[in-house]
Amino acid sequence: MSVAIVTGSAGLIGSEAAIYFSGVGLDIVGIDNDMRKVFFGEEASTAWNLEQLKGKLGSKYTHLAVDIRDREAIQAVFARYGSEIKLVIHTAAQPSHDWAAREPFTDFDVNAVGTLNVLEATRLNCPEAVFIFTSTNKVYGDTPNRLPLIEQETRYEIDPDHTYLNGIREDMSIDSCLHSLFGASKVAADIMVQEYGRYFNMYTACFRGGTLTGPQHSATQLHGFLGYVMRCIMTGTPYTIFGYKGKQVRDAIHSNDLIRTFHEFFKKPRVSEVYNIGGGRFSNCSVLEAIETGQKLAGRELNYTYAEQNRTGDHIWWIGDNGKFEAHYPEWRQEYNVEAILREMFEANTDRWHK
Repeated sequence: MSVAIVTGSAGLIGSEAAIYFSGVGLDIVGIDNDMRKVFFGEEASTAWNLEQLKGKLGSKYTHLAVDIRDREAIQAVFARYGSEIKLVIHTAAQPSHDWAAREPFTDFDVNAVGTLNVLEATRLNCPEAVFIFTSTNKVYGDTPNRLPLIEQETRYEIDPDHTYLNGIREDMSIDSCLHSLFGASKVAADIMVQEYGRYFNMYTACFRGGTLTGPQHSATQLHGFLGYVMRCIMTGTPYTIFGYKGKQVRDAIHSNDLIRTFHEFFKKPRVSEVYNIGGGRFSNCSVLEAIETGQKLAGRELNYTYAEQNRTGDHIWWIGDNGKFEAHYPEWRQEYNVEAILREMFEANTDRWHK
């Protein structure tokens, strides 16, 4: 038996990974205790997605409601399967700037210490396994906000003569900037994943994502930009734009496009790699542009207000450069742009969100 352990398996990326890698022949052990409900309330619970996942995968999926902060429990899971574990996909996290500032110990324990627990369990029980970590572009802190940006009608854009015109590369510094506490805890995890790769010669990769999204997202105000925009449009829920005139830009990658990057790395793993991964120039939008596209798809207006104060550490413009990953894995191609992502969200959630 070949096993993939997926933490955060009921979440957006975790559930997509579980379904995908089950399809290529791995048995899935999912670790998820629905902390998203604790972080963001009932509307963000992933329980509904877990039931779908169990229904789709049946006996190919084993679910464990284990907290990644519980070192002994995590160690016991990995010891149970040992060398049968071929792949570890670590997606479990506290994902919000705002929430992290409310409970810094919990944020750091989940994001940094939890990641260390999973890494060490991997090293002790299945050191040859491929270890994939869903990091974040927030490891760069607010350094992207120092880029030369030009205000346009519906978005900010980078100076066309800048070296990052095609997107921000991995050579951007993560030092001497404001990260937010969430960003700092993810930096700690990111660096630890790299270090386990280099120090112990393990196959590890940090995928520093922009906006990761898809129809299975349990979107909420504090996390899940595109999903929450579409949800608010469809349900008539009031929406707040925080700062930058709504012209802040995000690249967005569909969960399936992201999981296929994981598969490419799994097939030909490397030691201690770091990749910026996201929609890039292929799939990106401002908040205003996302609202306009969502309204056209849903055929109704969004009830939104504007708050002048932006979120701490929020990026004005983020478009990542996928070039390093594409150079290493040239067969990978993106399939979804922003419009396709929002259309799928609308169609997949009509029964749940339409009012």
